[in-house]
Amino acid sequence: MQFHPLTVQARADTPLGPVRLAASPTGLSGVWFEGQRHEPTAQLHGPGAWALGPGHYPVLQEAVHQLQQYLAGERQHFDLPLDLSGGTPFQQAVWRALLAIPSGATTSYGALARVLGSPTAVRAVGAAVGRNPISIVVPCHRVLGAGGALTGYAGGLARKQALLRLEGAPPSIFPSQPLPAFA
Repeated sequence: MQFHPLTVQARADTPLGPVRLAASPTGLSGVWFEGQRHEPTAQLHGPGAWALGPGHYPVLQEAVHQLQQYLAGERQHFDLPLDLSGGTPFQQAVWRALLAIPSGATTSYGALARVLGSPTAVRAVGAAVGRNPISIVVPCHRVLGAGGALTGYAGGLARKQALLRLEGAPPSIFPSQPLPAFA
């Protein structure tokens, strides 16, 4: 992924674990649970990491605020400018399609591929969903496997399950055995 050269970051503690948020001058460009798959580790933690502090861009402060409201069950929708420019045109199309999935609703990778006009591109859609850089805000957790299976989430299945429960998703999608807790 390519990120704007003036990207900055912030860190926030949440009930689901610490997150790192990133923003460019155009908008929010990242929300990652610390240590999740596909996080830009060098930019978040390395010697040349993005500057740290939510005061750099007001969007970071507002994103932390809205994220805390959402996780407390006080907000269903995010109202933030987004910078999706780090992805390929196909990834950006998938991420924009994710934004259309309402809170509490779910879809499948196959259905998402059909919505995008690429019914045979299920794996490519799955890969783009998995690389979504703006977890929670761009709701990739609302995408399920075939038959409604609770599969795939870069932040871990326990977090995906917690997010879906928070949104009031149908209980039929949850496994009968609880998932391990997140740390």
